[in-house]
Amino acid sequence: MSTFTQLIRQEANAIWEANLDHPFVQGIAKGSLPIENFRYYVLQDSYYLSHFARIQAIAASRAEELSITAKMAAHAQGTFQAELSLHEKFIGQLGVTREELHSFQPAPTAYAYTSHLYRVAASGSLGEIIAAMLPCYWIYYEIGEMLKHAAPETPIYQEWIAAYGSDWFSELVNEQLSLLDTIAENASEKEREKMKQHFIYSCHYELKFWEMAHTLEGWSITNKKAAVQ
Repeated sequence: MSTFTQLIRQEANAIWEANLDHPFVQGIAKGSLPIENFRYYVLQDSYYLSHFARIQAIAASRAEELSITAKMAAHAQGTFQAELSLHEKFIGQLGVTREELHSFQPAPTAYAYTSHLYRVAASGSLGEIIAAMLPCYWIYYEIGEMLKHAAPETPIYQEWIAAYGSDWFSELVNEQLSLLDTIAENASEKEREKMKQHFIYSCHYELKFWEMAHTLEGWSITNKKAAVQ
């Protein structure tokens, strides 16, 4: 019998495969992605991860079992210590200035994706929050596995691939899969349907995130003095 996560993964298969095949991802594997696009992605993803860590913390506070609270709090800390520190390293390597960071504005897709997660966190159950966050874990893990033997000549791309193909990241993903399957076993059919829908929405946002970086998406009219943190 299939687990809940296997079932929702199967239902999202078309959008899932589109994530793996996206030109941005394949460009990293081949080393053909323009560094300008990766630079843009790193800034947008750093913004996203700073909010993702907050969603993880909200999930920790929503858990009834202290053990789950501790695990989700550790995930929030891990996002800060591992992924955000990696992005800070990338920002240094890519020559991003303090002025750029100060005036940074999230692109429409980055803003919409984080808004989606906050909406689920504000009104959803722990299972709904985990389901909404899961594609960020799981898709990156599969990309890391898929690209594990890729050898792009650009060192920063090699480092990015290594981060998501690591044993440390694999453990985090499997922990979240197990947690959501356990929650789903005791959830009502209505809640399971909500969890599935949040999961699929986030899969779509992951794809749009690659496309955002591929096209260097911007706002139609930009107020350069405005900055959203």
